[in-house]
Amino acid sequence: MRGRFLSFSPPLIGEEEINEVVHTLRSDWLTTGPKTRQFEREFAQFIGADAALAVSSGTHAMLVGLAALGIGHGDEVITTPMTFCSTVHVIEHVGARPRLVDVEPDTLNIDPQQVAHAVTPRTRAVMPVHLYGHPCEMDAVLDIAARHNLYVLEDAAHALPARYKGRMVGTLGTLTAFSFYATKNLTTGEGGMLTGSPKTIQHARVWSLHGMSRDAHQRHSAEGSWYYEVVLPGFKCNMTDIQAALGLQQLKKLPKFQKRRKEIVRRYNQVLAEYEELQIPVQRAGIDSAWHLYPLRLNLDRLTIDRARFIEELRVRNIGTSVHFIPIHIQPYYRDKYGYEPGDYPVAYGNYLRLITLPLNLRMTDSDVEDVLEAVSDVIKKNRR
Repeated sequence: MRGRFLSFSPPLIGEEEINEVVHTLRSDWLTTGPKTRQFEREFAQFIGADAALAVSSGTHAMLVGLAALGIGHGDEVITTPMTFCSTVHVIEHVGARPRLVDVEPDTLNIDPQQVAHAVTPRTRAVMPVHLYGHPCEMDAVLDIAARHNLYVLEDAAHALPARYKGRMVGTLGTLTAFSFYATKNLTTGEGGMLTGSPKTIQHARVWSLHGMSRDAHQRHSAEGSWYYEVVLPGFKCNMTDIQAALGLQQLKKLPKFQKRRKEIVRRYNQVLAEYEELQIPVQRAGIDSAWHLYPLRLNLDRLTIDRARFIEELRVRNIGTSVHFIPIHIQPYYRDKYGYEPGDYPVAYGNYLRLITLPLNLRMTDSDVEDVLEAVSDVIKKNRR
């Protein structure tokens, strides 16, 4: 048994990021300024997007995206119950109604057939979530959207740098929202990015900073003007140059980061696929997953313990884990407001009961990976039917 607790998902920050932040601290700009704009340009170039807007979180990327699309009171937005609460919160924040549909049994991504059945005259958009870093079946989602004149705002919080049939996530739908939270494949501590057409991104930019026609850099730099107009009841969602400084260096390292993630996943798969007590994550043909998370599903009928005990047994062995996610429809706010029952989305709920997420982060050594595998194997062998 390992002697020190293995944290679930700590970030990897190097001297390059530290030096870039120090350079920013010694500059004239700490808030939104030249490094934020540089990060937007380099991020858009990296994924092949037409334009990008850096904001303070992935949640805010979705929020300003919905606002820029004009979605509000009386509208419906179709999304999945198998996601973090922020995906659905932002729909509520703009005054629209989330319309949940169930997920596919293998990927746990939104089921396009269910999306097609859920469209009503009030539906304005679909928000697919690329869960765990595995892209949704976007051809089907985009086809449904085209037939019903719907926007597609992708929640790609997990999906940098994923590819769907050769195209990078961030270049597929109307808009795509990325997260740079501390646990993500690229981190700025807190932060996010919205990608899309230049026109829509420019509209979102105004929403992201009080609805003002000029940001601080445009007003207070040498070539700026003091005058501005408030043209929308906007939010306060701008990224700072301190965050962007981290992002610029993390972006350079992202290909190397992903190579290491895939190495860990291959080793996990190699060992864990042998156990009938487990269901390992899938990667469909034509997909290059970002592998943000490594979700296992326990075949509980082959074990003498439940999911909670399995997690505790790993904790005793100094292995940190998590669960992704507690479905939205059983969260008290949404359950009570919309009258959901656990069985309303049986695929999402049934799989939630047996999900456990193993550590997958860039600070893991080969020895750490083997410790995880040894711990999981030991728990299975001691608790199998």
